[in-house]
Amino acid sequence: MSIFATFVSSISFLALPGNAYLSNWNGFVFSLSIPFAAWIAVNYFVPLYRNLKSESAYYYLETRFGSWARIYASICYLLTQLARMGAIMYLLALPMNALFGWSIPVIIICTGISVIVYAMLGGIEAVIWTDAIQGIILIAGALLCLFVILFSMPNGPGEVITIAAEADKFSLGSFKFNFVESTFWMILIYGLFINLQNFGIDQSYIQRYISAKTEKEAVKSTWLGSLLYVPVSLLFFFIGTALFSYYQVFPDLLPSELHLAQNADKVFPYFIVSGLPKGVTGILIASIFAAGMSTVSTSINSSATVFLSDHYRKYIHKNATDKQSMRVLFISSFIMGGLSIVVGLAFNGVTSALEAWWALSSIFSGGILGLFLLGFVVRKTSSKAAAIGVLCGVIVIGWMSLSPIVLSGTDFEGFQNTLHTNLTIVMGTLTIFIVGFLLTYFIFNKKKSTEL
Repeated sequence: MSIFATFVSSISFLALPGNAYLSNWNGFVFSLSIPFAAWIAVNYFVPLYRNLKSESAYYYLETRFGSWARIYASICYLLTQLARMGAIMYLLALPMNALFGWSIPVIIICTGISVIVYAMLGGIEAVIWTDAIQGIILIAGALLCLFVILFSMPNGPGEVITIAAEADKFSLGSFKFNFVESTFWMILIYGLFINLQNFGIDQSYIQRYISAKTEKEAVKSTWLGSLLYVPVSLLFFFIGTALFSYYQVFPDLLPSELHLAQNADKVFPYFIVSGLPKGVTGILIASIFAAGMSTVSTSINSSATVFLSDHYRKYIHKNATDKQSMRVLFISSFIMGGLSIVVGLAFNGVTSALEAWWALSSIFSGGILGLFLLGFVVRKTSSKAAAIGVLCGVIVIGWMSLSPIVLSGTDFEGFQNTLHTNLTIVMGTLTIFIVGFLLTYFIFNKKKSTEL
C-alpha cells in the first residue's frame, strides 16, 4: 500500500481527471505498462538492492563504473524529484484556490512549508506508515466523488457513458505508428521506460524495498502497489470523463473561463467545491492533500538520503557521526523542499500539469535507466565505454529538448527534433545502452584481443 500511495499523488487525483476531461483515455495507456515494469523489478531489482549494503540506489553504479556514474545518476534523480514535487505542489493549490479564492502562489508556499516540516520530523518510517492510511483515504474519496457525479445525472448513471461515447472520450488514442503525436504506441513505450525507471531505480521505491522486513514482503508490496494503481488510475480517468458528461448536461454550472483548454486541471477542483455537499468537499480535499503530502514527503526524504549517501559521506565528510548525518538530512530536506516550492511557482500557468510533468521527467531522467541496464545486462562494459555512452545520451537528450526552441525560425530549422517530447527518455536510454554495448564488444574488447 505504501508503494501504491507513493505512485498516487495529486498528479493522479487532479491531473488525470483533467487530462481525461480535456481529451480522452490516451493517458491511461501509461498505466498499462506498470505490471510489466513491476515484474522486472521484483525479479531483478528487488534482490539486487536488498543485497547491496547501501541505502543509495546508485551505489551499484559506482561499483560497476566508478564514482562519476553515481554522481551523474544522483543528480538526475534530484532534478526529477524537484520537477515531481513542483508539479504536485501546484496541483495541491488548485482545490484550495477554488474553495477559498486564495492566491495560488501563496497556497504553494504555505503548503510547501507544511510538507517540509512533516517530512523533516517524520523520516522515512513515518512516511511509510502514513502512506498506507492516506492511500485508503484517497480511494474512498475518489469513489465517493464518482458516485455523486453518476447519480446527479438527470437520466441516471448510464447517461455518462452515452454522452462520453458519442464524443469518443473512451479512445486510447490512434494505433498508427506515429511518434510525433500522442498515439497509443507512443504513450505505451514512454510508460514502459518511465515505469521501469520508477520501479527499478527510483530512490523513493528503493527505500521501500530496503525498509521491508523480508524480500518476500518487498516483492508483495511492489506487486500490490503496481496492480492496485492500474484500476485506480482508470477510476481517475473515468472521473474526468464523467465530469465531461456532467457539464455537457449542466453547462451553466461551469464558469466560462473553465471551458478553456488551459484550465482543464481546474475543473475537478471546481466540481469538488461547488458540486458536492460541504462534508464531502472536506473529505475530498483531505484526500488530495493526503496524496500530495505522501509523495512530496517521500521525495524530500529520498532526496535528502541521496545527498547524504552519494555526496556528503562520499566526498565531504566520510567519517560523519550519526549526529552530523542527521543534521545534514535536516538541512538537505529543507533545501530540497524550498527548491520544490520555487518549481511549483514556475508551474503556475501551464496548460496541462500532467503533460508538463511527463516532459520534465523524461528530460531530467538523463537516460539513467540505460546506464543501469548497461551495467546489469552487459557484464563486460568498462567505465570508459559507459562514460562515452552517457556523453552521447546527454547530447541526444539536449538535442531533443532544446532544438525545437533554439533552432526554430533559423536556417537550421530542418535539424530540430520532431519526435514527441515524451520520447526523450526513450532515446536517451537507448543511446546510452546501445553506444555502451557497441563500444564494449566492437572497440574496447577488440583492442584487448589485439593486445593479447
